[in-house]
Amino acid sequence: MQKKVVGVVGGRECTVEVEQLAHKLGKELVRVADVLVSGGLGGAMEAATSGFKSAGGLTIGILPGYNKIDANKHVDIAIPTGLGLARNVLVVKSADVVVALPGNAGTLSEIAYCLQFDIPVISLNSWDIPGVIKVNTIEEAIAQVALRLEKK
Repeated sequence: MQKKVVGVVGGRECTVEVEQLAHKLGKELVRVADVLVSGGLGGAMEAATSGFKSAGGLTIGILPGYNKIDANKHVDIAIPTGLGLARNVLVVKSADVVVALPGNAGTLSEIAYCLQFDIPVISLNSWDIPGVIKVNTIEEAIAQVALRLEKK
């Protein structure tokens, strides 16, 4: 049986509030997903990965550079790509559903890839774009992730 994979995307730098939101989101996602994939670096990615791993989940970081040691300390499986920002396609394509947290252009590109590849993307206090599922709370995000993963 295929593992249920959730992607979490967001800024490599973030506020304390977003960091706390991301960590709590990661902890709660373990209830509905088996694996969390992210860009593997800092900020929202690290906070979500930390939360997911602390709750017993398996984490994957798809890195922009060539070195596994660049991954944050909560990544179980580090995949160095040497692709820079182009690795965003791999992050998105590895996931069954993606949750977007606040971020900048990199996060926006990941949302766009989700829309292009017809991968459900849930925006939690992030970009408001047609085709994106906008939610305001972690509970709403978890419910939407669970709904999309049931269809897989």
